[in-house]
Amino acid sequence: MGARYGLALTAAGLAIVARFGLNDLLPAGFPYLTFFPAVVVCAYYLGLRPAILCAALCGLAAWYWFIPPFAAFALGPPVLWALGFYAFVVAVDIFFIDGMRKALDQLEDERERYAQLAESRDLLYRELHHRVSNNLQVAGALLRLQGQGIADADARHALSQAGERIEVIAKIQRELHDRTGEPAPFRAFAEAILSSAASAAGARVSLTLEGGEAPLHSDQATPVTLVMLESFNNALEHGFGETGSGRVRVSLDQSGETHVLTVRDDGAGPPDGFDPATSKSLGLRIVRAMAQQLGGRFEMAREDGWTVCRLSYVGKAD
Repeated sequence: MGARYGLALTAAGLAIVARFGLNDLLPAGFPYLTFFPAVVVCAYYLGLRPAILCAALCGLAAWYWFIPPFAAFALGPPVLWALGFYAFVVAVDIFFIDGMRKALDQLEDERERYAQLAESRDLLYRELHHRVSNNLQVAGALLRLQGQGIADADARHALSQAGERIEVIAKIQRELHDRTGEPAPFRAFAEAILSSAASAAGARVSLTLEGGEAPLHSDQATPVTLVMLESFNNALEHGFGETGSGRVRVSLDQSGETHVLTVRDDGAGPPDGFDPATSKSLGLRIVRAMAQQLGGRFEMAREDGWTVCRLSYVGKAD
C-alpha cells in the first residue's frame, strides 16, 4: 500500500516538473495539461486512493503556480471556476477508471472461480467414470467366480460368458475417454480394445482400421463398440478357427447422417443357409439387441472372399 502512495507522489511530482518545463512553450489557459494524464495513470495502475492523492497534489500545484494570480492560493470566481472544472474532470476520470478496474478484477475472479469449478467437475466426472468401470469389472469377476462352483456345464458356461461381457463393457468404459476425461476418437480406443481381445485369444491378427476420427456420442459409444467387438470375436472364434491367424479390417464412416461400422475378416465364412437374424449365438443376439437399441440395422454377408459384418445407424450430435 505504501509503495502505491509513493508512486502516486512520484507521478504528481513528475507531472509538476513537466508542466514547469512546458510553461514557456504554452499560451495561457493550460494549467492542467500534464496533470490529467498523471491522475489517469494513477487511477488505472495504483487504485482509487493513490489517484485521489495525485489529483489533490496536482490541483494544489495548478492553483498555486498556473492559475492567475500566480504564486498564490487566491480565491475568486475565475479561480473557483477553474478549480471546479479540474475537480469535475478528475472525479469523472477516477470514478470511471476505478469502476473499470474493479469490474475487471471481479471478472478475473469469476473466471478463476469458474475454472476451478470446471476442474472440480472434471475430476468428479473422471472419478465417477473410474468407479463405474471398476464396479462393472468386479460384477463380471463375481459372475465368473460364481459359475466355477456350478456343476451344470451349460449354466457354468452362461455365467462365464455373462461375466466376460460385463468385463468387456467395463473395459470399453475405461477406453472411451482419454486421461483428461475428453472423449477419445473411435479409432484410438477401437485399436486398443481389439488388440487386447486378439492378445487374450492368442490370435495372430493383421488389423487395419479406417475412419473413426471423431469420438462416438456418449449414448451410442457402448452399443457400437460392443457390435464391433462381437463381430471381431466371431471372426477369431469361427472365421480363423484353429489357425488363429487372419486379416481383419474395421472401418467407421461418420461422414453422413447415417454412420456405418464395417468389420471384415478373410477367414472361413458362415455355413450355407446361415441367417444371423435367427441365430441363437449369444454374440449375435447381443449384436441384434445393440442394433435395435441404436435404432439401426445389422447385416452379415460374404463378399469377395470376406465375411462382412455391417452396422448402420443414425449418428447423434452433441
